[in-house]
Amino acid sequence: MTKPDLLPEDDAYSNRDLVFPTLTQAQVDRSLSYGQIEVYNAGETIYARGTRGVDFLIVLRGSVLIAGVSPQGEEAVITIHHAGEFTGELDLFSHREALVTARAATDTEVLRISRARFQEYVAAEVDIANIIMRAAILRRLGLVQHAQVGVTVAGAGRSGATLRIQEFLTRNGYPYRLIDTDTDLTAREFLDGFHLAASDLPVVVAASNVYRNPEIPFLADVLGIAESTLQDEVFDVAVVGAGPSGLAAAVYAASEGLKTIVIEGNAPGGQAGTSSRIENYLGFPSGISGLDLASRAQTQAQKFGARLSVSRNVASIECAERPMHLVLEDRTVVRASTIVIATGAHYRKLNVPNCAQYEMYGLHYSATAIEARLCSEENVLVVGGGNSAGQAAVYLSGFAKHVHMLIRGPELAATMSEYLVQRISSSKRITLHVCSEISKLEGEPHLEKVAWTDHRSGEEASIEASHVFVMIGADPCTNWLGDCVELDEHGFVRTGHRDEDGLTGAYRTSKPGIFAVGDVRSGSIKRVASGVGEGSAVVADLHRYLSQRAVRRV
Repeated sequence: MTKPDLLPEDDAYSNRDLVFPTLTQAQVDRSLSYGQIEVYNAGETIYARGTRGVDFLIVLRGSVLIAGVSPQGEEAVITIHHAGEFTGELDLFSHREALVTARAATDTEVLRISRARFQEYVAAEVDIANIIMRAAILRRLGLVQHAQVGVTVAGAGRSGATLRIQEFLTRNGYPYRLIDTDTDLTAREFLDGFHLAASDLPVVVAASNVYRNPEIPFLADVLGIAESTLQDEVFDVAVVGAGPSGLAAAVYAASEGLKTIVIEGNAPGGQAGTSSRIENYLGFPSGISGLDLASRAQTQAQKFGARLSVSRNVASIECAERPMHLVLEDRTVVRASTIVIATGAHYRKLNVPNCAQYEMYGLHYSATAIEARLCSEENVLVVGGGNSAGQAAVYLSGFAKHVHMLIRGPELAATMSEYLVQRISSSKRITLHVCSEISKLEGEPHLEKVAWTDHRSGEEASIEASHVFVMIGADPCTNWLGDCVELDEHGFVRTGHRDEDGLTGAYRTSKPGIFAVGDVRSGSIKRVASGVGEGSAVVADLHRYLSQRAVRRV
Protein backbone atom coordinates (compact mmCIF):
# COMPACT_ATOMS: atom_id res chain seq x y z
CA MET A 1 0.00 0.00 0.00
CA THR A 2 2.56 2.50 -1.17
CA LYS A 3 1.88 5.94 -2.54
CA PRO A 4 0.96 6.05 -6.23
CA ASP A 5 3.69 6.61 -8.78
CA LEU A 6 3.31 10.25 -9.80
CA LEU A 7 5.45 12.40 -12.02
CA PRO A 8 6.51 15.53 -10.14
CA GLU A 9 4.51 17.76 -12.48
CA ASP A 10 1.36 15.66 -11.89
CA ASP A 11 1.59 15.65 -8.09
CA ALA A 12 -0.88 18.13 -6.60
CA TYR A 13 1.58 18.78 -3.77
CA SER A 14 4.46 19.68 -6.11
CA ASN A 15 4.03 23.45 -5.64
CA ARG A 16 3.66 24.11 -1.93
CA ASP A 17 3.20 27.85 -2.48
CA LEU A 18 -0.08 27.13 -4.29
CA VAL A 19 -1.31 24.28 -2.08
CA PHE A 20 -0.42 25.87 1.26
CA PRO A 21 -0.11 29.59 0.48
CA THR A 22 0.61 32.32 3.00
CA LEU A 23 -1.69 35.35 2.97
CA THR A 24 -0.07 38.76 3.10
CA GLN A 25 -0.48 40.81 6.25
CA ALA A 26 -2.75 43.17 4.33
CA GLN A 27 -4.97 40.23 3.30
CA VAL A 28 -5.08 38.96 6.88
CA ASP A 29 -6.00 42.43 8.12
CA ARG A 30 -8.87 42.64 5.59
CA SER A 31 -10.12 39.27 6.80
CA LEU A 32 -10.39 40.27 10.45
CA SER A 33 -13.79 41.95 10.12
CA TYR A 34 -15.39 38.69 8.88
CA GLY A 35 -14.59 36.54 11.90
CA GLN A 36 -13.59 36.32 15.50
CA ILE A 37 -10.25 35.60 17.14
CA GLU A 38 -9.95 32.43 19.22
CA VAL A 39 -7.11 30.99 21.28
CA TYR A 40 -6.29 27.27 21.64
CA ASN A 41 -3.83 25.48 23.88
CA ALA A 42 -1.26 23.11 22.40
CA GLY A 43 -2.89 19.75 21.63
CA GLU A 44 -6.45 21.10 21.71
CA THR A 45 -8.77 19.93 18.92
CA ILE A 46 -10.25 22.76 16.83
CA TYR A 47 -12.50 20.53 14.75
CA ALA A 48 -12.61 16.78 14.31
CA ARG A 49 -12.79 14.52 11.28
CA GLY A 50 -16.47 13.86 10.52
CA THR A 51 -17.65 17.37 11.44
CA ARG A 52 -20.10 18.88 8.95
CA GLY A 53 -19.84 22.51 7.88
CA VAL A 54 -16.36 23.22 9.29
CA ASP A 55 -15.41 26.89 9.61
CA PHE A 56 -12.55 28.62 7.82
CA LEU A 57 -9.49 29.33 9.97
CA ILE A 58 -6.55 31.67 9.40
CA VAL A 59 -3.58 31.08 11.71
CA LEU A 60 -2.57 34.36 13.36
CA ARG A 61 -0.02 32.95 15.81
CA GLY A 62 1.33 29.49 16.54
CA SER A 63 0.50 26.50 14.33
CA VAL A 64 -2.34 24.15 13.41
CA LEU A 65 -1.73 20.48 12.63
CA ILE A 66 -3.93 18.82 9.99
CA ALA A 67 -4.23 15.06 10.32
CA GLY A 68 -6.03 12.30 8.49
CA VAL A 69 -6.61 8.75 9.63
CA SER A 70 -5.59 5.46 8.02
CA PRO A 71 -8.11 2.64 7.54
CA GLN A 72 -6.52 0.99 10.58
CA GLY A 73 -7.35 4.07 12.66
CA GLU A 74 -3.80 5.41 12.82
CA GLU A 75 -3.24 9.17 12.57
CA ALA A 76 -1.45 10.47 9.47
CA VAL A 77 -0.10 14.03 9.59
CA ILE A 78 -0.81 15.87 6.33
CA THR A 79 0.60 19.32 7.04
CA ILE A 80 1.15 21.96 9.73
CA HIS A 81 -0.17 25.46 9.04
CA HIS A 82 1.81 28.43 10.37
CA ALA A 83 0.99 32.13 10.72
CA GLY A 84 -0.71 33.54 7.63
CA GLU A 85 -1.80 30.11 6.34
CA PHE A 86 -5.38 28.83 6.37
CA THR A 87 -7.18 25.54 6.89
CA GLY A 88 -9.71 23.73 4.71
CA GLU A 89 -10.16 22.08 1.35
CA LEU A 90 -13.24 21.45 -0.82
CA ASP A 91 -15.35 20.63 2.23
CA LEU A 92 -15.35 24.41 2.87
CA PHE A 93 -17.81 24.69 0.00
CA SER A 94 -20.03 21.68 0.75
CA HIS A 95 -22.00 20.17 3.61
CA ARG A 96 -20.07 16.90 3.61
CA GLU A 97 -18.23 15.61 6.65
CA ALA A 98 -14.65 16.85 7.04
CA LEU A 99 -11.98 14.35 6.02
CA VAL A 100 -9.38 15.67 8.47
CA THR A 101 -8.88 16.82 12.05
CA ALA A 102 -7.46 20.25 12.91
CA ARG A 103 -5.54 20.51 16.16
CA ALA A 104 -3.40 23.23 17.74
CA ALA A 105 0.21 22.05 17.42
CA THR A 106 1.37 24.81 19.79
CA ASP A 107 -0.40 27.51 21.75
CA THR A 108 -2.27 29.07 18.87
CA GLU A 109 -4.40 32.04 17.90
CA VAL A 110 -6.69 31.79 14.89
CA LEU A 111 -9.25 33.90 13.07
CA ARG A 112 -12.42 31.81 12.74
CA ILE A 113 -14.78 32.78 9.92
CA SER A 114 -18.10 30.98 10.26
CA ARG A 115 -19.75 29.23 7.32
CA ALA A 116 -22.42 31.93 7.27
CA ARG A 117 -19.82 34.69 6.88
CA PHE A 118 -17.49 32.64 4.66
CA GLN A 119 -19.89 32.91 1.72
CA GLU A 120 -19.89 36.69 2.10
CA TYR A 121 -16.10 36.69 2.55
CA VAL A 122 -15.26 34.87 -0.69
CA ALA A 123 -17.78 36.97 -2.62
CA ALA A 124 -16.32 40.27 -1.42
CA GLU A 125 -12.59 39.51 -1.23
CA VAL A 126 -12.03 38.24 -4.75
CA ASP A 127 -8.22 38.04 -4.68
CA ILE A 128 -8.27 36.05 -1.43
CA ALA A 129 -11.11 33.86 -2.74
CA ASN A 130 -9.04 32.89 -5.78
CA ILE A 131 -6.17 31.82 -3.53
CA ILE A 132 -8.51 29.80 -1.30
CA MET A 133 -10.31 28.11 -4.20
CA ARG A 134 -7.10 27.08 -5.96
CA ALA A 135 -5.64 25.72 -2.72
CA ALA A 136 -8.85 23.85 -1.86
CA ILE A 137 -8.92 22.09 -5.24
CA LEU A 138 -5.24 21.13 -5.07
CA ARG A 139 -5.53 19.92 -1.49
CA ARG A 140 -8.42 17.61 -2.35
CA LEU A 141 -6.54 16.35 -5.39
CA GLY A 142 -3.53 15.66 -3.18
CA LEU A 143 -5.66 13.74 -0.71
CA VAL A 144 -7.03 11.65 -3.57
CA GLN A 145 -3.61 11.05 -5.18
CA HIS A 146 -1.86 10.10 -1.95
CA ALA A 147 -4.81 8.46 -0.16
CA GLN A 148 -3.78 10.14 3.09
CA VAL A 149 -7.37 10.07 4.26
CA GLY A 150 -10.48 8.30 3.10
CA VAL A 151 -10.94 4.56 2.88
CA THR A 152 -9.43 1.37 1.58
CA VAL A 153 -11.38 -0.68 -0.94
CA ALA A 154 -10.35 -4.33 -1.08
CA GLY A 155 -11.70 -6.69 -3.69
CA ALA A 156 -11.08 -8.33 -7.04
CA GLY A 157 -10.18 -5.57 -9.50
CA ARG A 158 -12.35 -7.10 -12.24
CA SER A 159 -15.34 -7.65 -9.97
CA GLY A 160 -18.41 -5.65 -10.84
CA ALA A 161 -19.10 -4.94 -7.18
CA THR A 162 -15.58 -3.55 -6.69
CA LEU A 163 -15.90 -1.37 -9.79
CA ARG A 164 -19.28 -0.07 -8.58
CA ILE A 165 -17.73 1.20 -5.34
CA GLN A 166 -14.65 2.60 -7.09
CA GLU A 167 -16.75 4.52 -9.59
CA PHE A 168 -18.89 6.09 -6.87
CA LEU A 169 -15.90 7.21 -4.81
CA THR A 170 -13.92 8.44 -7.81
CA ARG A 171 -16.72 10.46 -9.34
CA ASN A 172 -17.52 12.03 -5.98
CA GLY A 173 -13.89 13.00 -5.37
CA TYR A 174 -13.58 10.83 -2.26
CA PRO A 175 -10.05 9.58 -1.53
CA TYR A 176 -9.53 5.81 -1.45
CA ARG A 177 -6.82 3.21 -1.85
CA LEU A 178 -7.52 0.03 -3.84
CA ILE A 179 -6.16 -3.35 -2.86
CA ASP A 180 -6.78 -5.66 -5.82
CA THR A 181 -7.03 -9.05 -4.17
CA ASP A 182 -6.27 -10.76 -7.49
CA THR A 183 -2.90 -9.05 -8.00
CA ASP A 184 -1.75 -7.19 -4.87
CA LEU A 185 0.88 -9.11 -2.88
CA THR A 186 -0.16 -7.33 0.32
CA ALA A 187 -3.81 -8.39 0.00
CA ARG A 188 -3.61 -11.58 2.08
CA GLU A 189 -1.93 -9.80 4.97
CA PHE A 190 -4.51 -7.00 4.82
CA LEU A 191 -7.47 -9.39 4.76
CA ASP A 192 -6.06 -11.49 7.60
CA GLY A 193 -5.62 -8.33 9.67
CA PHE A 194 -9.36 -7.74 9.50
CA HIS A 195 -10.33 -11.46 9.61
CA LEU A 196 -11.88 -11.27 6.16
CA ALA A 197 -12.67 -14.15 3.81
CA ALA A 198 -13.08 -14.09 0.04
CA SER A 199 -16.85 -14.30 0.50
CA ASP A 200 -16.80 -10.95 2.30
CA LEU A 201 -15.39 -9.06 -0.69
CA PRO A 202 -15.45 -6.35 -1.74
CA VAL A 203 -15.07 -4.48 1.51
CA VAL A 204 -14.66 -0.83 2.38
CA VAL A 205 -12.48 -0.19 5.44
CA ALA A 206 -12.79 3.21 7.09
CA ALA A 207 -11.07 4.01 10.41
CA SER A 208 -11.12 0.33 11.43
CA ASN A 209 -14.79 -0.07 10.48
CA VAL A 210 -15.36 -2.79 7.88
CA TYR A 211 -18.31 -2.59 5.47
CA ARG A 212 -18.92 -5.71 3.42
CA ASN A 213 -20.11 -5.05 -0.14
CA PRO A 214 -22.05 -1.92 0.94
CA GLU A 215 -24.88 -0.42 -1.06
CA ILE A 216 -24.12 3.05 -2.42
CA PRO A 217 -26.70 5.00 -0.33
CA PHE A 218 -25.40 3.33 2.83
CA LEU A 219 -21.80 4.07 1.86
CA ALA A 220 -22.68 7.71 1.15
CA ASP A 221 -24.21 7.97 4.62
CA VAL A 222 -21.39 6.38 6.62
CA LEU A 223 -18.72 8.37 4.76
CA GLY A 224 -20.57 11.66 5.15
CA ILE A 225 -20.97 12.21 1.41
CA ALA A 226 -24.76 12.38 1.59
CA GLU A 227 -26.49 15.62 2.56
CA SER A 228 -28.48 15.90 5.78
CA THR A 229 -31.39 17.94 7.21
CA LEU A 230 -32.98 18.70 3.84
CA GLN A 231 -36.59 18.40 5.00
CA ASP A 232 -36.49 21.49 7.20
CA GLU A 233 -35.73 23.85 4.33
CA VAL A 234 -37.59 25.34 1.38
CA PHE A 235 -35.44 26.01 -1.68
CA ASP A 236 -36.07 28.55 -4.40
CA VAL A 237 -34.81 26.05 -6.96
CA ALA A 238 -34.42 22.27 -6.89
CA VAL A 239 -32.40 20.96 -9.82
CA VAL A 240 -32.97 17.25 -10.40
CA GLY A 241 -29.87 15.81 -12.05
CA ALA A 242 -26.23 16.92 -11.92
CA GLY A 243 -25.17 16.56 -15.54
CA PRO A 244 -23.80 19.56 -17.48
CA SER A 245 -27.23 21.22 -17.82
CA GLY A 246 -28.15 20.69 -14.18
CA LEU A 247 -24.81 21.95 -12.87
CA ALA A 248 -24.99 24.99 -15.16
CA ALA A 249 -28.46 25.80 -13.85
CA ALA A 250 -27.15 25.47 -10.29
CA VAL A 251 -24.14 27.74 -10.93
CA TYR A 252 -26.22 30.53 -12.45
CA ALA A 253 -29.15 30.21 -10.04
CA ALA A 254 -26.93 30.22 -6.94
CA SER A 255 -24.71 33.02 -8.25
CA GLU A 256 -27.83 35.16 -8.71
CA GLY A 257 -28.95 34.69 -5.14
CA LEU A 258 -31.47 31.86 -5.45
CA LYS A 259 -31.40 29.23 -2.70
CA THR A 260 -30.49 26.18 -4.78
CA ILE A 261 -30.19 22.45 -4.28
CA VAL A 262 -29.07 19.83 -6.81
CA ILE A 263 -30.33 16.27 -6.33
CA GLU A 264 -28.27 13.50 -7.94
CA GLY A 265 -28.58 9.75 -7.50
CA ASN A 266 -24.96 8.76 -8.09
CA ALA A 267 -22.38 11.42 -8.90
CA PRO A 268 -22.02 14.79 -10.64
CA GLY A 269 -21.48 14.83 -14.40
CA GLY A 270 -24.20 12.61 -15.82
CA GLN A 271 -23.19 10.71 -18.94
CA ALA A 272 -20.68 13.45 -19.77
CA GLY A 273 -18.96 12.71 -16.46
CA THR A 274 -17.96 9.28 -17.74
CA SER A 275 -16.35 10.60 -20.92
CA SER A 276 -12.60 10.03 -21.07
CA ARG A 277 -11.96 13.16 -23.11
CA ILE A 278 -14.12 15.99 -24.45
CA GLU A 279 -12.09 17.81 -27.08
CA ASN A 280 -14.62 20.10 -28.73
CA TYR A 281 -15.87 21.92 -25.63
CA LEU A 282 -15.31 25.64 -25.89
CA GLY A 283 -12.31 26.96 -23.97
CA PHE A 284 -10.41 23.68 -23.58
CA PRO A 285 -8.24 23.34 -26.71
CA SER A 286 -6.36 20.34 -25.32
CA GLY A 287 -9.58 18.73 -24.13
CA ILE A 288 -10.90 17.92 -20.67
CA SER A 289 -12.20 14.71 -19.13
CA GLY A 290 -15.85 14.57 -18.23
CA LEU A 291 -14.89 13.91 -14.61
CA ASP A 292 -12.73 17.04 -14.43
CA LEU A 293 -15.40 19.18 -16.07
CA ALA A 294 -18.06 17.90 -13.67
CA SER A 295 -15.80 18.38 -10.66
CA ARG A 296 -15.04 21.98 -11.59
CA ALA A 297 -18.70 22.75 -12.24
CA GLN A 298 -19.73 21.20 -8.91
CA THR A 299 -17.14 23.23 -7.02
CA GLN A 300 -18.23 26.37 -8.84
CA ALA A 301 -21.88 25.82 -7.90
CA GLN A 302 -20.96 25.17 -4.28
CA LYS A 303 -18.76 28.26 -4.22
CA PHE A 304 -21.91 30.30 -4.81
CA GLY A 305 -23.81 28.44 -2.10
CA ALA A 306 -25.65 25.69 -4.00
CA ARG A 307 -26.27 22.48 -2.01
CA LEU A 308 -25.57 19.09 -3.61
CA SER A 309 -27.48 16.02 -2.43
CA VAL A 310 -25.92 12.79 -3.70
CA SER A 311 -26.84 9.09 -3.45
CA ARG A 312 -30.65 9.14 -3.67
CA ASN A 313 -32.68 9.60 -6.83
CA VAL A 314 -36.01 11.37 -6.85
CA ALA A 315 -38.67 8.67 -6.69
CA SER A 316 -41.75 10.84 -7.23
CA ILE A 317 -43.02 14.40 -7.33
CA GLU A 318 -46.03 16.07 -5.76
CA CYS A 319 -46.52 19.06 -8.03
CA ALA A 320 -49.93 20.11 -6.74
CA GLU A 321 -48.33 21.20 -3.47
CA ARG A 322 -46.93 24.72 -3.00
CA PRO A 323 -44.03 24.58 -2.47
CA MET A 324 -43.71 21.45 -4.57
CA HIS A 325 -42.46 18.22 -2.97
CA LEU A 326 -39.76 15.93 -4.32
CA VAL A 327 -39.80 12.53 -2.62
CA LEU A 328 -36.41 10.78 -2.64
CA GLU A 329 -35.83 7.02 -2.62
CA ASP A 330 -35.40 6.99 1.16
CA ARG A 331 -38.68 8.94 1.59
CA THR A 332 -36.85 12.20 2.37
CA VAL A 333 -38.92 15.14 1.09
CA VAL A 334 -37.27 18.15 -0.54
CA ARG A 335 -39.48 21.23 -0.91
CA ALA A 336 -38.91 23.86 -3.58
CA SER A 337 -40.73 26.75 -5.23
CA THR A 338 -39.40 25.82 -8.69
CA ILE A 339 -38.00 22.62 -10.16
CA VAL A 340 -35.57 22.18 -13.03
CA ILE A 341 -35.71 18.73 -14.62
CA ALA A 342 -32.19 17.85 -15.77
CA THR A 343 -32.23 14.08 -15.36
CA GLY A 344 -30.88 13.37 -18.82
CA ALA A 345 -31.15 9.82 -20.09
CA HIS A 346 -30.05 6.31 -19.14
CA TYR A 347 -27.99 4.01 -21.30
CA ARG A 348 -29.65 1.68 -23.75
CA LYS A 349 -28.80 -2.02 -23.41
CA LEU A 350 -27.60 -4.51 -25.99
CA ASN A 351 -30.26 -6.68 -27.58
CA VAL A 352 -28.58 -9.85 -26.33
CA PRO A 353 -30.44 -12.27 -24.00
CA ASN A 354 -27.76 -12.55 -21.30
CA CYS A 355 -26.68 -8.89 -21.41
CA ALA A 356 -27.57 -8.18 -17.76
CA GLN A 357 -25.37 -11.06 -16.58
CA TYR A 358 -22.21 -9.21 -17.65
CA GLU A 359 -23.01 -5.69 -16.50
CA MET A 360 -20.01 -4.63 -14.41
CA TYR A 361 -18.47 -8.03 -15.23
CA GLY A 362 -17.04 -6.98 -18.57
CA LEU A 363 -19.92 -4.92 -19.94
CA HIS A 364 -19.41 -1.19 -19.37
CA TYR A 365 -21.30 2.01 -20.17
CA SER A 366 -18.39 4.40 -19.60
CA ALA A 367 -14.69 4.48 -20.40
CA THR A 368 -12.84 6.15 -17.54
CA ALA A 369 -9.39 5.53 -16.08
CA ILE A 370 -10.88 2.81 -13.85
CA GLU A 371 -12.03 0.72 -16.82
CA ALA A 372 -8.97 1.55 -18.93
CA ARG A 373 -6.70 0.09 -16.27
CA LEU A 374 -8.50 -3.25 -16.64
CA CYS A 375 -8.04 -3.33 -20.42
CA SER A 376 -4.26 -3.24 -20.53
CA GLU A 377 -3.02 -5.35 -23.48
CA GLU A 378 -6.42 -6.95 -24.04
CA ASN A 379 -8.83 -6.89 -26.97
CA VAL A 380 -11.84 -4.70 -26.30
CA LEU A 381 -15.00 -3.79 -28.22
CA VAL A 382 -16.75 -0.43 -28.40
CA VAL A 383 -20.34 -0.50 -29.63
CA GLY A 384 -21.86 2.71 -30.99
CA GLY A 385 -21.28 5.42 -33.57
CA GLY A 386 -21.73 8.66 -31.63
CA ASN A 387 -19.14 10.98 -30.15
CA SER A 388 -19.09 9.18 -26.81
CA ALA A 389 -18.24 5.92 -28.55
CA GLY A 390 -15.59 7.62 -30.66
CA GLN A 391 -13.97 9.26 -27.64
CA ALA A 392 -13.98 5.93 -25.82
CA ALA A 393 -12.38 4.08 -28.75
CA VAL A 394 -9.60 6.63 -29.10
CA TYR A 395 -8.96 6.71 -25.35
CA LEU A 396 -8.97 2.94 -24.89
CA SER A 397 -6.62 2.43 -27.85
CA GLY A 398 -3.89 3.88 -25.65
CA PHE A 399 -4.31 0.99 -23.18
CA ALA A 400 -5.81 -2.00 -24.98
CA LYS A 401 -4.07 -4.45 -27.28
CA HIS A 402 -6.64 -3.62 -29.96
CA VAL A 403 -10.03 -1.89 -30.12
CA HIS A 404 -12.80 -3.28 -32.32
CA MET A 405 -15.53 -0.73 -32.98
CA LEU A 406 -18.99 -1.94 -34.07
CA ILE A 407 -21.67 0.27 -35.65
CA ARG A 408 -25.03 -0.63 -37.18
CA GLY A 409 -24.74 1.83 -40.05
CA PRO A 410 -22.44 1.91 -43.11
CA GLU A 411 -20.25 4.82 -41.92
CA LEU A 412 -19.32 7.02 -38.98
CA ALA A 413 -19.58 10.41 -40.65
CA ALA A 414 -23.36 10.68 -40.22
CA THR A 415 -23.24 10.41 -36.42
CA MET A 416 -19.75 11.45 -35.28
CA SER A 417 -17.64 14.61 -35.31
CA GLU A 418 -15.11 14.71 -38.13
CA TYR A 419 -12.05 14.99 -35.86
CA LEU A 420 -12.96 11.68 -34.21
CA VAL A 421 -13.69 10.00 -37.54
CA GLN A 422 -10.22 10.95 -38.74
CA ARG A 423 -8.53 9.69 -35.58
CA ILE A 424 -10.31 6.37 -35.73
CA SER A 425 -9.62 5.82 -39.43
CA SER A 426 -5.91 6.63 -39.01
CA SER A 427 -5.36 4.53 -35.88
CA LYS A 428 -3.63 1.19 -36.34
CA ARG A 429 -5.04 0.01 -33.02
CA ILE A 430 -8.72 0.53 -33.93
CA THR A 431 -10.66 -1.59 -36.42
CA LEU A 432 -14.10 -0.40 -37.53
CA HIS A 433 -16.78 -3.01 -38.29
CA VAL A 434 -19.74 -1.44 -40.09
CA CYS A 435 -23.26 -2.84 -40.41
CA SER A 436 -22.55 -5.08 -37.43
CA GLU A 437 -24.20 -5.93 -34.12
CA ILE A 438 -23.17 -8.09 -31.18
CA SER A 439 -25.01 -11.40 -31.27
CA LYS A 440 -23.48 -13.41 -28.43
CA LEU A 441 -21.71 -12.91 -25.09
CA GLU A 442 -19.96 -15.82 -23.36
CA GLY A 443 -17.98 -16.42 -20.18
CA GLU A 444 -18.47 -17.40 -16.54
CA PRO A 445 -18.73 -15.35 -14.42
CA HIS A 446 -16.74 -12.68 -16.28
CA LEU A 447 -17.08 -11.95 -19.98
CA GLU A 448 -14.56 -13.96 -22.04
CA LYS A 449 -15.77 -14.11 -25.64
CA VAL A 450 -17.86 -11.87 -27.92
CA ALA A 451 -19.48 -12.64 -31.28
CA TRP A 452 -21.02 -10.23 -33.78
CA THR A 453 -22.96 -10.51 -37.04
CA ASP A 454 -22.40 -8.57 -40.26
CA HIS A 455 -25.92 -7.84 -41.55
CA ARG A 456 -24.75 -7.47 -45.14
CA SER A 457 -23.33 -10.97 -45.43
CA GLY A 458 -24.95 -12.69 -42.48
CA GLU A 459 -21.55 -13.92 -41.37
CA GLU A 460 -20.66 -14.16 -37.70
CA ALA A 461 -17.24 -13.34 -36.29
CA SER A 462 -15.97 -13.81 -32.74
CA ILE A 463 -13.03 -12.81 -30.61
CA GLU A 464 -11.74 -13.44 -27.13
CA ALA A 465 -12.47 -10.24 -25.24
CA SER A 466 -13.14 -9.43 -21.60
CA HIS A 467 -14.51 -5.91 -22.02
CA VAL A 468 -17.28 -4.42 -24.13
CA PHE A 469 -18.15 -0.71 -23.97
CA VAL A 470 -21.77 -0.05 -24.95
CA MET A 471 -22.62 3.46 -26.16
CA ILE A 472 -25.70 3.09 -28.32
CA GLY A 473 -27.80 6.00 -27.13
CA ALA A 474 -30.10 6.54 -24.21
CA ASP A 475 -33.73 6.82 -23.11
CA PRO A 476 -35.07 9.73 -21.02
CA CYS A 477 -35.14 9.44 -17.23
CA THR A 478 -38.71 10.64 -16.71
CA ASN A 479 -40.52 7.76 -14.97
CA TRP A 480 -40.45 9.64 -11.67
CA LEU A 481 -42.53 12.49 -13.11
CA GLY A 482 -45.78 10.52 -13.31
CA ASP A 483 -48.42 12.66 -15.04
CA CYS A 484 -47.10 15.91 -13.61
CA VAL A 485 -45.82 17.30 -16.94
CA GLU A 486 -46.49 16.61 -20.60
CA LEU A 487 -44.12 14.20 -22.36
CA ASP A 488 -43.65 13.50 -26.06
CA GLU A 489 -44.19 10.09 -27.67
CA HIS A 490 -40.65 9.01 -26.72
CA GLY A 491 -40.91 10.06 -23.08
CA PHE A 492 -38.96 13.32 -23.32
CA VAL A 493 -40.32 16.44 -21.59
CA ARG A 494 -42.16 18.90 -23.82
CA THR A 495 -41.26 22.55 -23.25
CA GLY A 496 -42.16 25.94 -24.70
CA HIS A 497 -45.46 26.29 -22.86
CA ARG A 498 -47.11 29.59 -21.98
CA ASP A 499 -47.22 30.79 -18.39
CA GLU A 500 -50.22 32.24 -16.53
CA ASP A 501 -49.56 35.66 -18.06
CA GLY A 502 -49.47 34.29 -21.61
CA LEU A 503 -45.68 34.52 -21.97
CA THR A 504 -43.84 31.64 -23.59
CA GLY A 505 -40.70 30.22 -21.97
CA ALA A 506 -38.36 28.02 -23.98
CA TYR A 507 -37.83 25.70 -21.03
CA ARG A 508 -41.24 25.89 -19.38
CA THR A 509 -43.13 22.62 -19.10
CA SER A 510 -46.89 22.21 -19.00
CA LYS A 511 -46.80 22.64 -15.21
CA PRO A 512 -46.11 26.19 -13.96
CA GLY A 513 -42.93 26.33 -11.90
CA ILE A 514 -41.37 23.25 -13.51
CA PHE A 515 -38.73 23.61 -16.23
CA ALA A 516 -36.68 21.15 -18.27
CA VAL A 517 -33.18 21.44 -19.74
CA GLY A 518 -30.59 19.24 -21.43
CA ASP A 519 -30.98 15.76 -22.87
CA VAL A 520 -34.28 15.10 -21.09
CA ARG A 521 -35.96 17.95 -22.97
CA SER A 522 -37.84 17.10 -26.15
CA GLY A 523 -36.03 18.47 -29.19
CA SER A 524 -32.79 19.30 -27.40
CA ILE A 525 -29.40 18.92 -29.05
CA LYS A 526 -27.54 16.14 -27.28
CA ARG A 527 -24.25 17.97 -26.71
CA VAL A 528 -22.44 19.08 -23.57
CA ALA A 529 -22.19 22.69 -24.74
CA SER A 530 -25.88 22.96 -25.59
CA GLY A 531 -26.81 21.42 -22.23
CA VAL A 532 -24.68 23.98 -20.42
CA GLY A 533 -26.29 26.74 -22.48
CA GLU A 534 -29.81 25.59 -21.61
CA GLY A 535 -28.94 25.24 -17.93
CA SER A 536 -27.64 28.79 -17.79
CA ALA A 537 -30.49 30.25 -19.85
CA VAL A 538 -33.30 28.68 -17.81
CA VAL A 539 -32.42 30.90 -14.84
CA ALA A 540 -34.08 33.86 -16.56
CA ASP A 541 -37.32 31.86 -16.67
CA LEU A 542 -36.90 30.95 -12.99
CA HIS A 543 -36.53 34.59 -11.98
CA ARG A 544 -39.55 35.61 -14.03
CA TYR A 545 -41.72 32.87 -12.55
CA LEU A 546 -40.66 33.63 -8.96
CA SER A 547 -41.18 37.36 -9.40
CA GLN A 548 -44.66 36.79 -10.86
CA ARG A 549 -45.64 34.65 -7.87
CA ALA A 550 -44.29 37.29 -5.48
CA VAL A 551 -46.42 39.95 -7.18
CA ARG A 552 -49.55 37.75 -6.99
CA ARG A 553 -49.01 37.14 -3.26
CA VAL A 554 -48.84 40.90 -2.73
